[in-house]
Amino acid sequence: MNNARSIWVTGAGNGLGLALVEELLGQGHRVAASAKHGEALDALVARYGSQLLRLPWQLHEEHQAAQASQQICHAWCTLDGLIINAGTSDYLADDVADSELFEAIVTDNQLAGEHCLASALPLLAKGDSPQVMAVFNRYSALQLHAPTQVPAGWNNMPQWMREQRQALEAQGVELTVVGPQSLKNPVTPAQALPEAWTPQDAAEELLRRWPQREPELVLEVLDLNGLWPLSHKQSM
Repeated sequence: MNNARSIWVTGAGNGLGLALVEELLGQGHRVAASAKHGEALDALVARYGSQLLRLPWQLHEEHQAAQASQQICHAWCTLDGLIINAGTSDYLADDVADSELFEAIVTDNQLAGEHCLASALPLLAKGDSPQVMAVFNRYSALQLHAPTQVPAGWNNMPQWMREQRQALEAQGVELTVVGPQSLKNPVTPAQALPEAWTPQDAAEELLRRWPQREPELVLEVLDLNGLWPLSHKQSM
């Protein structure tokens, strides 16, 4: 990405999401960040000023996602990229039970992804070579219902994203789905072993691959909590 672009990153308060924001800003892009308030993001605002746009972060609520896209529209009028950092625990309720933790990660991230994509699409359609990158981890890519069946959009978020590809392409928007390899529906015959990715290393690699506009990328991670810190009493 040599030319300055406008990119919206969700789950941007820590881990991979924050590293993506830092890398994009360092490359000279304009970044809209949906994240809880935190010192790291505050420091980036102080450093980059209007180059960084702070947005609502509770994107599993439809009106928050709509408000975020309205702020982008007022600031930039268009959007060149959307990075959905599915796997973030931003949306977890403080009182979620341990037995419901991973289901909550899946369902809340699915709601956030659906709302973000719907609200961003009119802006992306006006962007320059627009692209959506949806990044999943082992938990946000889970198939919750009918797990013995082949993944489908109604029970698996990565598959739901893939089912949006044709409609996105009709509006000139490319889609890259990033996540762990599925044994039921592998996207490549090559075996991908989990690696000790740091947030910075993963962000650099994803953005290096961004211009290639690949439909699928496999990301296997040894330490999920390093890339997607869990804002809960447990750790991933």
